[in-house]
Amino acid sequence: MLEVLYEDNHIIVVNKKAGDLVQGDKTGDKPLGDFVKSYLREKYNKPGNIFCGVIHRLDRPVSGVVIFAKTSKALARMNLMFREKTIQKTYWAIVEKPPLNSEDRLEHYLIKNQQKNKSRAFLKPFDGALKSVLDYVVLKKLDRYTLLKVKPITGRHHQIRVQLSTIGSIIKGDLKYGAKRSNKDASISLHAREIQFIHPIKNEPICISAPPPKDALWAACLK
Repeated sequence: MLEVLYEDNHIIVVNKKAGDLVQGDKTGDKPLGDFVKSYLREKYNKPGNIFCGVIHRLDRPVSGVVIFAKTSKALARMNLMFREKTIQKTYWAIVEKPPLNSEDRLEHYLIKNQQKNKSRAFLKPFDGALKSVLDYVVLKKLDRYTLLKVKPITGRHHQIRVQLSTIGSIIKGDLKYGAKRSNKDASISLHAREIQFIHPIKNEPICISAPPPKDALWAACLK
C-alpha cells in the first residue's frame, strides 16, 4: 500500500519503503512512480496516461519522504528549487558507532566510482572531487547503536553514507560502506525524515515529515 503524506493538485508526497525504486533501472523492477500513477488512476478514475514527474531520488535501501509532480509546471519549478538548493532535507541515521562529537559539520571531497556505484571521501580537494558538506546532531544513544539527525548541505552521490562511514559512524546495515552485517530486509538504517520547501504553485511554506520504518530498533530510538 502506498503511504501518502501530502497531496494536492500539483504534487504528491509519499513515504518510500526501503527497497522501493524511485525510478526504473536495469533490474526492471516496478518503480515507485508507477505505483503512484496506479494510485492516482484509481483514486480519480482516470483512464489513459497519468503525469507523474520524478523530482528527486532516494537510494533503494533508504526509506522516507519522496515528492512527485502531478503537473509539468510543478515539475519544472521543483526541479529549479532542487538545483538552486532552496529545499531543506533532514535525515535520521542509526549508526554502529557514535561520532566523537555530539554535533558537528563534516566536509569531505567525494569521488564516485561509476562501475562500483560507490563514492570515496577525502579530506583535501583535488581535481574531479566534489565538495560534500553535512551537519549532524546526536539524538539518542542506545547500548549498541546511535541515532543521528543529519542535514546535508550539498547533494552528492551516497553523501551521508560515505561521510558517516569515513568518520567511523557506519550506518547500520550498509554493507557497501563497511557495516558489520546486513539488515534482514536488505535496507540500511537511513530515513529521509523531513523535507521543507516553498510550494511550487501556491508559494506557501510546506514541511512534511515521514514516520520511520516500523521495527523494534527504530521504536527504541524514538522512545
